[in-house]
Amino acid sequence: MVLGRQQTDASVQDPRGPQWTGSRRVDWCPPLVLNLAMALQHVLVQCSLLVLTVGMLQCRLQWTVAQRGQHLASLLFSSALATLLHTCTGSCLPLMQAPSLEMLVPALVLLSAKTGNEEDCRGQYSETERCDAQGSAERELQGMVVVAGLLQVCVGVCGLGGVCLRRCGPLVLAPLLCVLGLSIYREAALLCSDHWGFAALAVFLMVILSQHLRSVSFSALPDFVQFPFYSMLSVLLPVLIVWGVCVLLEFSGHLQLHTLSDLLPDPGVQNETAPRLLNDTHTHTVLSSGPSLKHSGTLPWISLPHTGVWRPLLSGRATAAGVAAALGSCCSSMAVYCLSSRFLGAPQPPAHACNRGLLSEGLATLTSALLGSTLGVVSSTANVCTLELSQCGSRRTVQLAAILGLLLGLSPRLTVLLSSIPLVIYGAILCVTYAVATATGVTYFQYGHMDSGRNIFNIGFTTFMALVLPRWFRLQPDVLSIGQSSANVFLLSVLTSPMLLIFLMAFLLENSVSGSLAERGLTRVEGKRGETVLVLSDGRQNHDERDATYEPPYVVRRLLAMPT
Repeated sequence: MVLGRQQTDASVQDPRGPQWTGSRRVDWCPPLVLNLAMALQHVLVQCSLLVLTVGMLQCRLQWTVAQRGQHLASLLFSSALATLLHTCTGSCLPLMQAPSLEMLVPALVLLSAKTGNEEDCRGQYSETERCDAQGSAERELQGMVVVAGLLQVCVGVCGLGGVCLRRCGPLVLAPLLCVLGLSIYREAALLCSDHWGFAALAVFLMVILSQHLRSVSFSALPDFVQFPFYSMLSVLLPVLIVWGVCVLLEFSGHLQLHTLSDLLPDPGVQNETAPRLLNDTHTHTVLSSGPSLKHSGTLPWISLPHTGVWRPLLSGRATAAGVAAALGSCCSSMAVYCLSSRFLGAPQPPAHACNRGLLSEGLATLTSALLGSTLGVVSSTANVCTLELSQCGSRRTVQLAAILGLLLGLSPRLTVLLSSIPLVIYGAILCVTYAVATATGVTYFQYGHMDSGRNIFNIGFTTFMALVLPRWFRLQPDVLSIGQSSANVFLLSVLTSPMLLIFLMAFLLENSVSGSLAERGLTRVEGKRGETVLVLSDGRQNHDERDATYEPPYVVRRLLAMPT
């Protein structure tokens, strides 16, 4: 695995020239109009995860349109705040923060358990209050978020993330990133199933703009600077085009789109996505109206991004789900750090940057819990893959997107406008972006000896089992019934989280099965032009870990340097 910055001649290998290579730098400052457009693009990609996760919880907790809008606004605000914190004091990589499946899976497992019994409510309610099962479930989710945030902070402070990352060679990162991309294929297919024609159109446009028109420049900018405009906005433009077509057809009566609750399978087969997600037969009736704009009149234009309830219930099940959520989120975030460093052409994240990133994400998760959210935030895989599609890794663009998210999070009505985008568009975004993560994982195989029987078994076994086990335990959740509710929740959360499984298995096999450094891809190699390329085995001794990519922005450095 290449960890040092490769010395390549960008002007020869990239037909777009050195100016285009400069757009990958985190300190690049795009023109204002282009920066705003790319920031809006990041917000739309981030909303694909927000709408999916909040919609899945809405189907189980039976939120009204107003409650759903309030939770969306709260999560969008906390995600934007987390993005600013991460880019300024965390890993300092241009990473957007958002809820993810690593947080959603334990939450759904927790909701599938019986909630609201007398044992859980003991000591949590006064004698005059009634133990409400639905309220107890939401409070348990808040307790899960608190536990997950505290554990993420502990991992960052103790430096465990940096220690683990140093032991992750290319044959750990390869299956990890492959499974990271494949982990959302069910949910992406669910969103695209609303209308496969428009989903295919959105994917087709993204491919055309990001690949076939990637060398087309746009010169109507100050100083006649050449920019590949179509490639940089290869997600925003298809979203606007397909959204406009859907709105015209829907208003003319030729198109009937559905909500997420309409697309979910029947309760008897719902385990395909999450165990016992819809146990109530009237859930579809309650949510059949969906988040339409005509129901947003009850939402205020300006409101504090708080759900109105913050009384976390720290039950045994909530603690178990929080531990599983924190472990899965840490594994996912470390994979995203490596993914972004590869897109930016930077060295692998040093230990201090990884630890700072996990610490900032833990603090952001605690902030999300304080706002009453039922999910925490982690580094968004979809947004980091957008960096590769747009070929732009500017930190200022991500920070501007975070500012837009803060403003939108203060307005539940505008947040509902974003959630009114057809689900097929969000499904297409997830299909294209997560495919980039899978393809990037495949590229790491080149650094190991792929004819080695050791490597063939380790990679094949870990990848296959990380996809098979979660599917089996989603279909048969009662297999793990061992009599202790919290233990059941923890085991089921771990065994239905592909990212946590692949990290544990790949990490253990890679560091326990004997093999030479050459087999594992950990020796020094020579680049195509004869220069020495740094790899994991000698990265600590031979490259400067204080790379500019992982340094805080200039303003933050000046503030930290001020005398106290």
